[in-house]
Amino acid sequence: MTTLAQEPPYESHEPSGESGGGPEGYATHDVTNQPPPLPPYDASDDAALLEGVRREGAGWAEDGLRRLGRRAGSAEAQEWGDLANRHEPVLRTHDRYGNRVDEVEYHPSWHHLMRVAVGEGMAGAAWADDRPGAHVARTAGGLVWGHTEAGHGCPTSMTYAAVPALRAQPELAKVYEPLLTSREYEPGLRRPTEKRGLLAGMGMTEKQGGSDVRTNATTATATTEPGVYTLRGHKWFTSAPMCDVFLVLAQAAGGLSCFLVPRVLPDGTRNTFRIQRLKDKLGNRSNASSEPEFDGTVAWLVGPEGQGVKTIIEMVNCTRLDCVMSSATLMRKTLVEAGHHVRHRSAFGARLVDQPLMRNVLADLALESEAATTLTLRLAGAADRAVRGDEGEAAFRRIATAVGKYWVTKRGPAFTAEALECLGGNGYVEESGMPRHYREAPLLSIWEGSGNVNALDVLRALRRSPATAHAFFGELALARGADARLDAAVARLETGLGAASETGARRLVELMALTLQGSLLVRHAPPAVADAFCATRLGGDWGHAFGTLPDSADLDGVLARALPQEG
Repeated sequence: MTTLAQEPPYESHEPSGESGGGPEGYATHDVTNQPPPLPPYDASDDAALLEGVRREGAGWAEDGLRRLGRRAGSAEAQEWGDLANRHEPVLRTHDRYGNRVDEVEYHPSWHHLMRVAVGEGMAGAAWADDRPGAHVARTAGGLVWGHTEAGHGCPTSMTYAAVPALRAQPELAKVYEPLLTSREYEPGLRRPTEKRGLLAGMGMTEKQGGSDVRTNATTATATTEPGVYTLRGHKWFTSAPMCDVFLVLAQAAGGLSCFLVPRVLPDGTRNTFRIQRLKDKLGNRSNASSEPEFDGTVAWLVGPEGQGVKTIIEMVNCTRLDCVMSSATLMRKTLVEAGHHVRHRSAFGARLVDQPLMRNVLADLALESEAATTLTLRLAGAADRAVRGDEGEAAFRRIATAVGKYWVTKRGPAFTAEALECLGGNGYVEESGMPRHYREAPLLSIWEGSGNVNALDVLRALRRSPATAHAFFGELALARGADARLDAAVARLETGLGAASETGARRLVELMALTLQGSLLVRHAPPAVADAFCATRLGGDWGHAFGTLPDSADLDGVLARALPQEG
């Protein structure tokens, strides 16, 4: 990996001192009862994560995850995440001479984060790794390295997802796949085949349609060269516009089709990719999201004309998994932050972590976090085995990924808000980092299909493909008889399936997600975790907010597993 010492210098904002980062005394008061900075810590120190990695076939990656976890939790990497979000990308439409360049400039910290992410295999590298569990290892890496910040996970996710879609056009895959699966991060717009590694983006949605991509109005006109077209139109939400190539949907003579659009053409000239503006987003500020315009833009057909949606469906499965992963990562990161705070903060005569109601809140959050992480790794295992030809796992992946995408990303905002509240007013200030996590959380339910889109996708899959329902209930059956509350919930699900309607799609998918998480925890988690989850999420012994676990819940058992020991 390229040494980070070669990067341009940047100003350090590392806090000094051991008691909150400032002087220990003032004329008016001493600084007391403030937690020390969290870094350095090990972002991989998570029993649910490590057990899931071993269970899903990537135990060989554990040493690397441990090393990555220490790096993710280092003061340096945490500062990169902060700087990349405080110094946002800047659009340069023209150079000083008036030439159109359409470039986006990033802070050096963005490039530090990207270099590690790509070098550690979180972009396309898993597709070039023949080891069983390679895709699990990549997902686990995201669960760990995501403790730094979320925005740079967008281009790595799109690059990962582009590879299987590009394989629909073997002659293009032959040229681009070795570069998309590279572990070399090489920013800057140059002829693609002259670079050591490439990143891929997506241009799917338009103003008038959003997720309804069949309404796309961008047109594709065939040229005299076979497979080569020119595009004309406008895309509404294209992130990471400095990627080297993009998969774009446009209307050809045969219908909606998928195209490969390079930023730089094979002859070294710039393709027409006019960036009209960058989105002013709620969160995800480090990652530029743009509105590009195509006008005579050269593109190569990927897959047959009229089969655009079918071509990109594999891409969607990949990016939806990454949305689940990113939401689970945010949960874990904010739980670690909350746990650290309450261990070092006292109120009303006792440490917060020793107060019963705070322990209830933390334990409830820990249950949600473990359920999300465990489900994420199960989905990654299904993806890995599906790639290797397991048809049953492919059917399970098809429906379970949409189920997980709907539910885990829906839980993220409420979870992050509760974790922030554990810090009280300290969590409401930007310096804590918690507002950034809170703003990030809703995004993951919106990207790659909102809640309604995913819920209806599950409903369609159940109706059109009996194999998906068979695979899903086969997974639930592995825990049959282990917990009466889980068995009762599965029975309710089977009954509700027959009367499923579009109006009730969310209710159905929620129950599917909870029974799937319950099944996984009953089989793989300690009794304290599985029992509390089934009692609350499936048995109804729960309130409407976090921190409402019943008195019978083994809070000590849940927390001892969830919160790493601090040195």
